[in-house]
Amino acid sequence: MSPDSIRPIAHQERESRIRARLDSLTKPPGSLGRLEDLVLQLGLIQETETPQIGRKAMIVFCADHGVVEEGVSPYPSEVTRQMVANFRSGGAAINVLCRHAGIEPVIVDMGVGHPTRNFAREPAMTRAEAEQALDTGFAYAAQAEILGAGEMGIGNTTSAAALFSAFSGLDPLETAGRGTGLDSSGVMRKVEVIRRALALHEAHTDPIARLAALGGFEIAALTGLILGAASRRHLVMLDGFITGAAALVARAISPASLDYVVFSHCSAEKGHQKMLDFLNARPLLNLEMRLGEGTGAALGIGLLEAAVNLYREMATFQSAGVSTSILPAESPSGEAR
Repeated sequence: MSPDSIRPIAHQERESRIRARLDSLTKPPGSLGRLEDLVLQLGLIQETETPQIGRKAMIVFCADHGVVEEGVSPYPSEVTRQMVANFRSGGAAINVLCRHAGIEPVIVDMGVGHPTRNFAREPAMTRAEAEQALDTGFAYAAQAEILGAGEMGIGNTTSAAALFSAFSGLDPLETAGRGTGLDSSGVMRKVEVIRRALALHEAHTDPIARLAALGGFEIAALTGLILGAASRRHLVMLDGFITGAAALVARAISPASLDYVVFSHCSAEKGHQKMLDFLNARPLLNLEMRLGEGTGAALGIGLLEAAVNLYREMATFQSAGVSTSILPAESPSGEAR
């Protein structure tokens, strides 16, 4: 993995030309809102005024977590293996959404049945194991020009919450939620497990060391996917809380890598809105989802493709013979009236 080639996407002249094209389309300026932002971001990533979607792939990294033995999930680790089988047979929610949006699902076993160590008692991974998982994710960024990031792993909301607390300084009471359905006493047990782990690993301060201490194999691979996408100038659509934890690590390694990321939605997991605020990120959707798998990312890719099609296929005022002088004025709220 070599994130040294990652550069910010900002390019003032190219941005001006893309905005001019958007404003030339037969609509009031800015009236497509966030869809216009998506077009601009993709154009800057691809270094072109005519961005295109190209190949689409949903990379779903799957792994088990040793911290499950602390009772932080109502489900056993065996469910991870069962869900991976469901992914591969095409029966999961992510398979349905990928078929709907024409996205290729790529299921990657990062440690199913071979969990990380229990990070409440020792580092989850060695540094070498974390770096190997980063390298794996980095390589999968070559799968497509438009990448979705998904995951599966019983116990991974505990790992994600621990990483969020480690990077933000927030107490686990603010970052840890119900995950797959913990009751209130289960959430407090989860909070206490994370607090113990943070105290145990407080000496680990560089991003990869923190990742190794608290992360999962799949979170490390997701981090590598973000860095790999940025190094190849590919866009990556993140899913929810777990993929957001990977974004925290990626930003700490290479701040410019998040230029290549779109945050698809704000999930119902307790700490996700705080995580998005900490990352200064605006999600596209808020549908109260908390399934994971990449389901929010698949919906986000659908919005991205719609935005690009509008940009490429709408008529301009000139080509349609529409006079800009008949456009309605804008109200103070920014809506046409």
